[in-house]
Amino acid sequence: MKKTIKDYDKLNYRMEIMEDMDEGGFIASYPELPGCISCGDTIESAVRNLMDAKRAWLEAAIEDGIEIQEPESLNDYSGQFKLRMPRSLHRALARHSKEEGISMNQYCVYLLSKNDALFFKDHVVKTY
Repeated sequence: MKKTIKDYDKLNYRMEIMEDMDEGGFIASYPELPGCISCGDTIESAVRNLMDAKRAWLEAAIEDGIEIQEPESLNDYSGQFKLRMPRSLHRALARHSKEEGISMNQYCVYLLSKNDALFFKDHVVKTY
């Protein structure tokens, strides 16, 4: 059974909003819907404009018979991965986590989260 615009509207697509450093305002997009992008002077207006753009994008894709990707789910990720590292780094991480009084696993999650936040700080304002 083919999905309708209403069906796709109900799906929880990830929205990204970035500050437009060149023109001012904000740029909003749905990464899983290639080319579905809009902008606005405020975050709120960028979101409103993107919702209109999404409807138009879906209408055009359905009309043209373009396959529409469904949203990515967190269920696709276990939250685990195996990591190999030099022994010297392993020792340093073990020492630092012990100094902090937390497990090495917690310490590594903290470091990854902190670095990830710093990396995207200037680019992504909000992800829904």
